[in-house]
Amino acid sequence: MPQRLEALFEKTWGERPAPAVALNPEGSGSARKLFRLSSKKRVVIGALNADKQENRAFLGFSRHFRAQGMSVPEIYAADEEHGAYLEEDLGDETLFSKLVAERGTGDPSAATVKVYEKVMAALPRFQLAAGKTLDYSLCYPRASFDEQSMRWDLNYFKYYFLRLAKIGFDEQALEDDFDRFTKYLLAAPRTYFLYRDFQSRNVMVRGDEPWFIDYQGGRKGALQYDVASLLFDAKADLPFALRDDLLALYLSEAKVDSAEFRKFYPGFVFIRIMQAMGTYGLRGFYERKSHFLASIPYAIRNIEHLLRTAELPVELPALMEVFRKMVASSNLRRFGAASLKMTVRIQSFSFKNGAPTDDKGHGGGFVFDCRFLPNPGRFLEYKESTGRDRDVIEFLEKEASVGRFFERVAGLVDDAVEDYQKRNFTDLMVSFGCTGGQHRSVYFAERLAAHLAARFKNSGLTVDLDHRDMPKFE
Repeated sequence: MPQRLEALFEKTWGERPAPAVALNPEGSGSARKLFRLSSKKRVVIGALNADKQENRAFLGFSRHFRAQGMSVPEIYAADEEHGAYLEEDLGDETLFSKLVAERGTGDPSAATVKVYEKVMAALPRFQLAAGKTLDYSLCYPRASFDEQSMRWDLNYFKYYFLRLAKIGFDEQALEDDFDRFTKYLLAAPRTYFLYRDFQSRNVMVRGDEPWFIDYQGGRKGALQYDVASLLFDAKADLPFALRDDLLALYLSEAKVDSAEFRKFYPGFVFIRIMQAMGTYGLRGFYERKSHFLASIPYAIRNIEHLLRTAELPVELPALMEVFRKMVASSNLRRFGAASLKMTVRIQSFSFKNGAPTDDKGHGGGFVFDCRFLPNPGRFLEYKESTGRDRDVIEFLEKEASVGRFFERVAGLVDDAVEDYQKRNFTDLMVSFGCTGGQHRSVYFAERLAAHLAARFKNSGLTVDLDHRDMPKFE
């Protein structure tokens, strides 16, 4: 009961506080209860938690990090026998709340990005400096993010998310992939402090400076995990370009081998997302706490991005099939009020080299065959021009069939984009093919990219344009 905290407050400072005010945020998954206590002279945070081992870890880590000059709350008093302690009040603004308040529907504000940069610069101090002399006997429930910890997270994902979300899988094949996946992750150096829940809700912001909380699940582990936790924090939904910049900043501050770090980084991003989705399933599907379900569309978008951009040095066919099923699910994208930004990938190609496949998207899109249209490539004067050049553009735009074709294509793609945006699908592939991949396909790819950029300029749509087989003239 909060009266125990009030008694501890009075014992510590000889002052009777006002009645404690409960603070536990709606999105919290912890059993720990937080209160704000105040008197005329001071305001502090009080915590009640029946889990003595978790308290022991938090209090011990807090004292150690504070002694190392880290920005963590000061511990004023503790009644460990009864699971009560008093700590410094860092205010109410988290990095997540600042991010949401200042960006509206756009990108993070410059001030928020500055705080993220400070957070990334501070992380190596936890992992590499303060972590060297930490008493790891305090860790709970494991002293290391080892094979057992990884298997707990993977099974958490399997049973609390996949089962409850009704995503089908071959149990033995998935277990075999889990074996290969953990062996790959265990090859990364794991002698550093792993914060474990290094995400935007666990960073307080006071005077535009970051302060760090909720590291009680920390243990020894790999550097990549905490970076993945922050940059792929689902509802923070950071622009992917910003994530890349922050990763580069971290690598510069940590002074570690970038190539070695990146070899394992995608794997730790995947396992962190899987651990988080296990939580969404347990708290959302099972315990009916709907606010946890609101993170699912953002996590799906992160997985979709990884399937398209990340390469793992280990074959995981059953796990990748599960991810593809999740990415293809309309239902998983509709939880909460998520409104995700969409990317249309447009490319030109030559049928001589084969039609493109969408191995890393969710399979939605179009392949348009331009070979029936008038071909500038048959005329000598256009041999070294492409569909981007004015002479080819003028040649094609004189042809009525070209205009009719584009109108039909644009209408189909516009409808698809609008529908996908309503359903929170974030990726659409559109390909144009011709004989040589130089004239007609390039022209239509360029024209559609310009059309979509203009039509959907206020919706946050991104257009990626690639000319797969266009010749390069010196």
